[in-house]
Amino acid sequence: MRDGLLAVDVGGTFTDVIGIRDGRIEAVKVASRRQEVEQAVLDGALALGVRDRRAFNHASTVGLNAVLTRRLPKVALLTSYGHRDVLDIARCWRPAEALTDPDWRRSFGDAAAPLVPRYLRRGIRERIAATGEQLIALDEEQARTELERLKRCEVEGVAVCLINAYANPAHERRLLELVTDVLGADVACSISSSVSALAKEFQRAATTVVDVLMKLIYERYTAELEQGLRAEGFEGELNFADSAATLLEAGYAMRRPFRLVFSGPAAGAVASAHFGRLIGDEQLLCCDVGGTSSDISVVNGGEPQLNSTFALEQDLFINALSVELGSLGAGGGSVIAVTGAGEIRVGPESAGADPGPACYGRGGTAPTMTDAFLAIGLLDPDRFNAGRMRLDPELTLEAFRRLESPLSLDQRIGYAYRMGLNNIAEGLIDVAIARGLDPRDFSLMAFGAAGPLMLPAILDRVRARRVIVPPLPGLFSALGLLSTNRVYTDSASSYTVLSPAAAAEVAGVFERIEADLRAQLPAGEEVAVRRRFDGRLAGQSWETPFIAVPDGPIDAVAVERMIASFHDEYEARYGNRFAAIPVQSVTYRVQLISQAPKVSYPELAPANAHPEPDRILELRYLDDANRRAGEYERERLRTGQLIHGPAIIREPMSTTHVVAGQQAVVGAYGELLIEGVSAR
Repeated sequence: MRDGLLAVDVGGTFTDVIGIRDGRIEAVKVASRRQEVEQAVLDGALALGVRDRRAFNHASTVGLNAVLTRRLPKVALLTSYGHRDVLDIARCWRPAEALTDPDWRRSFGDAAAPLVPRYLRRGIRERIAATGEQLIALDEEQARTELERLKRCEVEGVAVCLINAYANPAHERRLLELVTDVLGADVACSISSSVSALAKEFQRAATTVVDVLMKLIYERYTAELEQGLRAEGFEGELNFADSAATLLEAGYAMRRPFRLVFSGPAAGAVASAHFGRLIGDEQLLCCDVGGTSSDISVVNGGEPQLNSTFALEQDLFINALSVELGSLGAGGGSVIAVTGAGEIRVGPESAGADPGPACYGRGGTAPTMTDAFLAIGLLDPDRFNAGRMRLDPELTLEAFRRLESPLSLDQRIGYAYRMGLNNIAEGLIDVAIARGLDPRDFSLMAFGAAGPLMLPAILDRVRARRVIVPPLPGLFSALGLLSTNRVYTDSASSYTVLSPAAAAEVAGVFERIEADLRAQLPAGEEVAVRRRFDGRLAGQSWETPFIAVPDGPIDAVAVERMIASFHDEYEARYGNRFAAIPVQSVTYRVQLISQAPKVSYPELAPANAHPEPDRILELRYLDDANRRAGEYERERLRTGQLIHGPAIIREPMSTTHVVAGQQAVVGAYGELLIEGVSAR
């Protein structure tokens, strides 16, 4: 156990804080604040104390929420003349249901709610060819005229994304100088050749715009957070998690803050991979069921599945390494409503933390899944959130009675409960099948406050091997921030047909990226180097990402191994091998990995006998087999003990429901391993 660590994960409903002191894991959960996010972070951190902490690791959704709600600073976009509508055009992709609808528009896309209004998107006369050759010189006089116009508009930041700037950044760098000269050094500016020097214009433009927005958003947020921490005596390192849940030192993170925008949901996958390796289970379907949503990820071979981009919303893609996630509007706060046809519907709307479920007593009138759990008897009204909040069963029943439905109260609650379970089961199956995975080869890692309450009940539907409930499941994503490394990463595009003759060119690209990264390392920091590339068969439009590159010098032999690795990966993903077709590399990636202190889990003492329930609960609105359940305290369980369902296992931040026909075995670190009785 590494003492002195502190981690905070900001969710839509609660902010989770984890600390390690004197070999013990401490935890607290506080309500998130939509308007003052940093204050909720400080409240949670101060509850555990920040003095003598070595590191404060932080994942936040503040930037993501700002983009999704369009509560954004006023920024401009400079692009090549004739290309200012690139953010509206995007990739021209549509969801399946809109393929034949000529009137379809992105409801939250850039055309309907632009990140940058059209009058602030200005074309600059210049042109660089894809080879890097200058075709049209930069018209500096026209550029100054456009910048003077933006100055009168009082923009707070400027994004610059010129055609083919990844091949030759000279024009962008000069525009950066002009922005500083005309608008002043206090106006934030991001240029695409520094932010994301990759091909594909739209994604590069969107990434650059998001980067300058994040600079403006996180500059204030980070300053107020750090000021608050230092005022309370914190003297350690402040780290942010990126979209792949690896750690970035705060100063380094602020140089390209677009990487932070999706950090919150990614941490659970890293925590799952770390714990899975500890218990010897490296094939995991991970499901973080929180108050607002359920985030589903995959750990395959002990590593979270990554992607080279992620979608903030329909057809708005950002060039950043990220944990590949599927997100559902299904969680403990999912609102239960009645459709126009009189049918029960669960989600995707959420009651959030304010006003929250009806049972919170904060003015919420609509029932939620949390209300259903309380009505059934799965939640103890006096012990919610470690006893910091009392739930009101009468408000729950009143909320269900207010639904305008011909169904009886029993049916309303029972149907809503089963529909909420089915929503998550469908999401898990969809994520697995979309990635070509068989759920029967995987275990379900259940975390988030509602994960252990819901996932055991859908084990048969998903047909996974078993459910694993890790220690502290209600705060497990925050533990992911104490389970990862500090990583410096960068990438660059170069279209090269791989052959032994191309070794010098390939080596040159990797060497330039690595040299730039090493220049940013703190003095004395030791790192391991990992290199990857994205490649494609000659003539293809899309790449296969993350192909392994051998260690050591890039010579003719290394390039031959890169080609072989591409064909192996392509065959593993798509089932075909085209060894006769040349391989073209598109994107080169380098990571410098610095080992960070990680959380360890204490082993439990072995049990002398199987536990007896503290009491028998009478559950309501379920089938007869699940009406009577034994209640157990998780903190009193020991390794090897066996609990037969139906059973309720309580702990301060979560509740586990073992249904009839299942049994839970306590593992070496206190994890609950839940299987169908017939599976053993």
